[in-house]
Amino acid sequence: MSDATPPGWYPDAAAPGTDRWWDGTAWTAHTRPDAAAPQQPVPPPCTSHGSSGGGGGGTRAVAIALAGLVVIGAAVTGAVLLGRDDSGTEPKSAPSSAAPSPAATTPTAAVDSPSPDPKLLVDQLGGITLPIPEGWEKPERTVEKVLTMRTALSYTCPGDSSDFCYHGTVTSRTASETDITSPEVLAKQDISTAADAAYEENVVGDRIHGGITSHKLLRSASVSVGGRTGYEVRWQVTTGKGPGGYVQSLVFPSTVGSESLVIVRYAFDAGPDGPPLSLMDTLTQGIRPIDDSETSGGVGSSVAP
Repeated sequence: MSDATPPGWYPDAAAPGTDRWWDGTAWTAHTRPDAAAPQQPVPPPCTSHGSSGGGGGGTRAVAIALAGLVVIGAAVTGAVLLGRDDSGTEPKSAPSSAAPSPAATTPTAAVDSPSPDPKLLVDQLGGITLPIPEGWEKPERTVEKVLTMRTALSYTCPGDSSDFCYHGTVTSRTASETDITSPEVLAKQDISTAADAAYEENVVGDRIHGGITSHKLLRSASVSVGGRTGYEVRWQVTTGKGPGGYVQSLVFPSTVGSESLVIVRYAFDAGPDGPPLSLMDTLTQGIRPIDDSETSGGVGSSVAP
């Protein structure tokens, strides 16, 4: 719908002074302190003086008014005298001491912020970074609005000559539309969705790779991700057309906010053109909290395909 509220940070009515992340369809568990606009100075309250209490109040008011006129006259005189120097040129204006007016705050709708390192994928909402392998790229736009990196070269999808496929794709997203809190339960539930998205049909409903004809469980185990305990499930899928591939769902707690679960999905083509399966493990080991100072597999390092 054209009038739908876009994803972004918005004031939380239930918690004054706090912003909450709206994912475009529902409120998530992610919160942050609000970016309050600077307050303008508040003038002191005006005090009324009665006229029946003697001449003291009236005299004071007249004195204050006269003092104000003197200050204004001095300011005008100074402006005239300082308007030009002896050479006839106008001096540079002095910085204004007036407080700036509050600027309108635009909600931030981006999940990923620009990173100074092109070899790093930054998931601000998930609180993690992922190393980008050599020969991979982070596309500026994708049909599915999730943080994505993929092999730089594309090819015509088997079974659908109107679509392009990639030999390797990795996405990161926050599990905001589920009440599941167990990484194991969510990973086991998500793997079929991940497989269908990679090898059954694309987001617009076109069937690619001839669809999945069967799958084989290769791994289902706990794994450490950036110092947190997660869970991964890996399938090998056989497709009606093309070489098939490998799909993995990795789920672990976020390092920020309320520690909602993060889902990282992997999809690698099988065969000689696909990335080595060991790269899935290398990428998982390279996931770091966003403020981690280590560089092993994180900021400033590269991962070979």
